[in-house]
Amino acid sequence: MADSKSRFRLGITGGIGSGKTSVCRVFSVLNIPVFSADKAANEIMENDAVIRDKLNLIAGKDLYLKGNLDRMTLASLIFNDRAILEKVNTLIHPAVFDRFTSWVLKQDSPYVIMEAAILFESGGRRFVDKVATLTAPVEQRIERVIQRNRLTREQVMDRMKNQIDDELRISQSDFIISNAENDMIIPAVLQIHTEILNQINN
Repeated sequence: MADSKSRFRLGITGGIGSGKTSVCRVFSVLNIPVFSADKAANEIMENDAVIRDKLNLIAGKDLYLKGNLDRMTLASLIFNDRAILEKVNTLIHPAVFDRFTSWVLKQDSPYVIMEAAILFESGGRRFVDKVATLTAPVEQRIERVIQRNRLTREQVMDRMKNQIDDELRISQSDFIISNAENDMIIPAVLQIHTEILNQINN
C-alpha cells in the first residue's frame, strides 16, 4: 500500500450549495474513497475533549451545555466575529489535516479525494495534488442551501461572505465542474476520473 504522500489526492471544493456532495457521490460509485473535511471537523469538535475545552475558551462560554456542540451558537459567533472565526480555524484545520493524512494510509484505491468547502482558505491545497472546483449560479446555490439546511437567506449569505469567490477558486484549480440546474455532472466526473487514472498509469 502506498504511503500518504505517494498516493494521488484530488481536492474537491466549491462554494456552499455548489453540489460537492452530489459530485462526491459519483466518485464513490467509481470506488474512489472520499474524505469529508467538514464531517471530520464536526466529529473532532464533538468528540475531542481538548478541542472542546479550547472551543469553549475561544467562545467565552460553554458550547456543550446539552452534551453536544451548540452549532447555532458557534455559527452565530464565528460568522459575526472574524477574530473568533480565525481562532476556531487555527484550532480545527490542523486536526482535520492530520486525520486526512492518517485516513489516506488506510485506503486501497488508485487515488483518494478530500472534499472541503474552504480548501484554499484553510491551507488544504498543500495536501492534494490537483483540485476540482464546482461552480453554480449564486441564486441557485442560495436556494439549494435554504431548502437543504432550513437556513434563512441572511444566514446563507453570512456563510458565503467567509468563502472566496468562484473566480479566485477557478484561477487556482485544475478542473472545473459546472453544476447549474441543467448541467450534467456525471460526464464531467468521468472525464476527470479517466484523466487522473491516465496520469497515474503513465
